Amino acid sequence: MTDTQRTQVVGAAIVDSLTVPSKLLAARRSAPEQFAGQWEFPGGKVEPDEDDLEAVQREVREELGVDVQVGAELVGPDPDGWPLNASAGMRVWLAVITAGIPAALQDHDELRWVSLRDTGELRDLPWIPADRPIVDALLETVVPVEDLT
Repeated sequence: MTDTQRTQVVGAAIVDSLTVPSKLLAARRSAPEQFAGQWEFPGGKVEPDEDDLEAVQREVREELGVDVQVGAELVGPDPDGWPLNASAGMRVWLAVITAGIPAALQDHDELRWVSLRDTGELRDLPWIPADRPIVDALLETVVPVEDLT
């Protein structure tokens, strides 16, 4: 794979409201082994026949069994989003559930609504290392600075 052929991955920061989010739905990995027990944003690889937003909706439907409305992007430091490794980047969007009840269907063994107001709860989860900066960016985006003091 050359430097220009990076794998594009997408993720959803599923919140309870796009306008005034107070909770995030986190997913705990059950596979692969090196990530089992760590928390992440649901998502996955973009297929050749779809755009990034279609991929977000498909991945969330496959992994959690719900439909989502996609909101603002949590813009990463690279053109293709947040670096996952040398050959992949992930773009992440805020999203809200519009249909269904979330369930851990693929590669997860637990889902948990986590407070965005009690930032310690969110920060204390053992996040996959590549997702940790996205968690920090999410908190900076949705939690006013005065709430952090």
